[in-house]
Amino acid sequence: MRLGSPGLLFLLFSSLRADTQEKEVRAMVGSDVELSCTCPEGSRFDLNDVYVYWQTSESKTVVTYHIPQNSSLANVDSRYRNRALMSPAGMRRGDFSLRLFNVTPQDEQKFLCLVLSQSLGFQEVLSVEVTLHVAANFSVPIVSAPHSPSQDELTFTCTSINGYPRPNVYWINKTDNSLLDQALQNDTVFLNPRGLYDVVSVLRITRTPSVNIGCCIENVLLQQNLTVGSQTGNDIGERDKITENPVSTGEKNVATWSILAVLCLLVVVAVAIGWVCRDRCLQHSYAGAWAVSPETELTGHV
Repeated sequence: MRLGSPGLLFLLFSSLRADTQEKEVRAMVGSDVELSCTCPEGSRFDLNDVYVYWQTSESKTVVTYHIPQNSSLANVDSRYRNRALMSPAGMRRGDFSLRLFNVTPQDEQKFLCLVLSQSLGFQEVLSVEVTLHVAANFSVPIVSAPHSPSQDELTFTCTSINGYPRPNVYWINKTDNSLLDQALQNDTVFLNPRGLYDVVSVLRITRTPSVNIGCCIENVLLQQNLTVGSQTGNDIGERDKITENPVSTGEKNVATWSILAVLCLLVVVAVAIGWVCRDRCLQHSYAGAWAVSPETELTGHV
């Protein structure tokens, strides 16, 4: 019996999965990943004897395959053409792993690997199911400055983009690091054209004299929490105080002129003291010279 088409091979593949190994692997979007499907070390295979087949589990999409004396990969789905490869040298050593290039969010699914031996009557040699988890880092959240749609309410907006998988969003009271009630927030999470998630979260809370809020974007798969704070609550409180207790321009002018008047008075006093000291010093110097002069003349007569 000779299996010349991937379709016939698939029928066998569907019925020979009793002892399928299960594995998991994680990859970042845009990276390359290896889906492992290997026999025990020391195994040797003839590529003219083995049939190898890779497909997705749920959609049954053909990823790649190896059929002896058949180099055509016409049945490979266009999404995986030139992206999914096996190594002939590796297959000879019992390594039927799949190398998947430029991982996308759509690659997150289960992949099935089946190896059959023609010389053994197309007996199953190896069956492996690999679950691929895909991840992408979210951007650092941007938290808008709070604004007041009403006198009794403050609104914050948190935005983060280009992450995967779907994130969890939390708002934090940074005063005591407690989580705010999620009923206070409204999250919008959607897939962008790249197949990655963007998230916008709007928080509405009761206005208080002091508030310090943080936004946290959690990527569970990467065990990653990105937290950014809003403007500090003290700044908001001080701004409110200035608004509620304004200082009039007239009061500021009176205070300014008062300070200038005091400075002028100090300058006048300093100048007066300087003149008094100068007169006293001159008088003292002149008396000294008069006292010395007769003594000099007396010495001259001797």
